[in-house]
Amino acid sequence: MRKSPTFRVLGGGAMALGLVAVGTTIATASGGTEISPVSSGGADTAATADDQLTALQRDLGLTSEEATRLLDTQAEARKLDSELRTKLGDDFGGSRFDIDSGELTVAVTDKAAVDTVEKAGATPQVVTYGMSGLEKIVDDLNEERVSLSDGVTGWYPSATDDAVVVTVLKGRKAAAEKLIAGAGVQADAVTVEETTDKPRTYADSFGGDAYIINGSGRCSIGFAVEGGFATAGHCGAKGTPVAAQSGGGTGTVAESYFPGRDMGYVATDANWTPTGFVNDYNGGAVSVAGSQEAPSGSSVCRSGSTTGWHCGTIGAKNQTVVYPEGQVAGLTQTDVCAEPGDSGGSWISADQAQGVTSGGSGDCTSGGVTFFQPLNPILREWNLTLSTS
Repeated sequence: MRKSPTFRVLGGGAMALGLVAVGTTIATASGGTEISPVSSGGADTAATADDQLTALQRDLGLTSEEATRLLDTQAEARKLDSELRTKLGDDFGGSRFDIDSGELTVAVTDKAAVDTVEKAGATPQVVTYGMSGLEKIVDDLNEERVSLSDGVTGWYPSATDDAVVVTVLKGRKAAAEKLIAGAGVQADAVTVEETTDKPRTYADSFGGDAYIINGSGRCSIGFAVEGGFATAGHCGAKGTPVAAQSGGGTGTVAESYFPGRDMGYVATDANWTPTGFVNDYNGGAVSVAGSQEAPSGSSVCRSGSTTGWHCGTIGAKNQTVVYPEGQVAGLTQTDVCAEPGDSGGSWISADQAQGVTSGGSGDCTSGGVTFFQPLNPILREWNLTLSTS
């Protein structure tokens, strides 16, 4: 993210709450526990908006005016992206929002669709494979079931490159070549990148802040849904008991997938009251209005019980990550930091819920890469209703 970017408004032309809010818990007047993002009292809307702008300025190197324009421009781009996905159908090849220019680039697999994109106010890019073609390659690679010890750390479809990128540990390119050959995919549709990062999940086995897993481990609440909250699957297997940090509420992991996916749903008792906010760890809360997916390149903020509130940008989507515990598909890559205990926490772009923290590499001192499990697949999988404000 370069400092002092310029933004052009789109439309004229053309990259391991609701009911729960992430973070801390507080006792309600009735003695129950509210899954609330605020440490005490209610949240002032203007103040919380300012808190989000402050975090964007800090983490993306923006001025106050630039951060405000960014959120406005992103909202337009997110709406435009959703409309074009519907209009283009099978011709939609992926999209990316550019924070510096404010432009939304939409890839298409048919030249005839260029005019539709231009008239809508986005920048068209004609590609060969598109996201649907690349995701088929990702599915083929997923069938190979490699382990981190093989030297492969993951793979993802890149709309920008119109290729699937396979990441391997430094000096282990042969492992990627073996994976590609074994999957029988087109070699010219795959590129290999070396990395020194070893992904890991962010669950903490030493006790808790946000919610306690089976009396010992700790993870962070993601988003409240009717009857409970969404979180990461690696935070607990189905049937695992959980409790609020304050001890006022209890629950049980009702559904959980991990590895394969990193999706979890905790059913809570009546002592937990749903609220449509996310803790900004600055004494306020960010409202959750829905779960419209933000395009790659958009800014995004994360809330977690270990490191609090941090922001950055969305990178690759539908990435397969190879953790020590096994492969996890369908994750979204970001340049936001996280640490153990942040797992399961909320990811939000403006007021739209994006996902729950899965894992990554690095930390919030030196920086890192973090992946989140998108929220909408969790909602669809178990027919959950997101709580909003």
